[in-house]
Amino acid sequence: MELSHPLIKDGWFREESEEFFPGQAMRLRVEKILHAERSKFQDVLVFKSTDFGNVLVLDGIIQVTERDEFAYQEMITHVPMFAHPSPKKVLVIGGGDGGVLREVLKHDCVEKATLVEIDESVINLSRKYLPKMSHALDHEKVQVVLADGFEFLKNTAAKHESEKYDIIITDSSDPEGPAEAFFQKQYFELLYNALNANGMVISMASENIWLNIDKLKTLKDICSQVFSVTECCYCTIPTYTSGQIALMCCSKNPQLKVSVPHRHESRDRESELFRYYNNAIHGASFVLPRWAADKLN
Repeated sequence: MELSHPLIKDGWFREESEEFFPGQAMRLRVEKILHAERSKFQDVLVFKSTDFGNVLVLDGIIQVTERDEFAYQEMITHVPMFAHPSPKKVLVIGGGDGGVLREVLKHDCVEKATLVEIDESVINLSRKYLPKMSHALDHEKVQVVLADGFEFLKNTAAKHESEKYDIIITDSSDPEGPAEAFFQKQYFELLYNALNANGMVISMASENIWLNIDKLKTLKDICSQVFSVTECCYCTIPTYTSGQIALMCCSKNPQLKVSVPHRHESRDRESELFRYYNNAIHGASFVLPRWAADKLN
């Protein structure tokens, strides 16, 4: 029996949300629906598009497409990883597709990478339909924990400094359903307490300067109440509505500036490892248009 989904009509997937994307929408042409279900936590849809490869959608919002996922995965990972002098222990909250883990493991200094994902169906479907991302889930340095990220951080915060993390990457979905708590002050306080003294965190901001800069400023203000250093950067990615996503970057140590890469790869090595990230784009991604910089700062 051919699968159907309420967000797919006349061969097109429609991403529409007046809450997150007022007055605009995103469409992708569908070749075939691969999977559709209501998991324990959220609506999950996977389809093959005609031009962007396989697409993972959670609660009606595009999470990744095979064609452009590297832009987001590389920036949310390598900005904090290269800003830190020697990240050995990395925690990824969300990101059950494995894309961030794939990028984390490109750093030889990493000794252990822990993924905390609440929805096992995301992991299982990514293994099946997104193999170029999910293969990192099986790496010997990776520990996969099926748990609520909030609870995991509470437990980590109570541990000895030696068991805390150098880098925490919050690769959540948008702030509704199971991810809503990831955009509150209490969550960033937990992040702070789960980091060691030189720790850094980067979080998907859900917004960008073109969608709702007021919400982005609210998130930046929340982070600034908790962390010594808080800066906003962005990456361009066509299948995120309006073609851009903001990332909130925070450092526990006031001397570690997230906008400055402290480690470098050669240009040849960058070409081997990355498709989007490079040393120059690291700093450039923090340069915002004048009106946006004035608003956020």
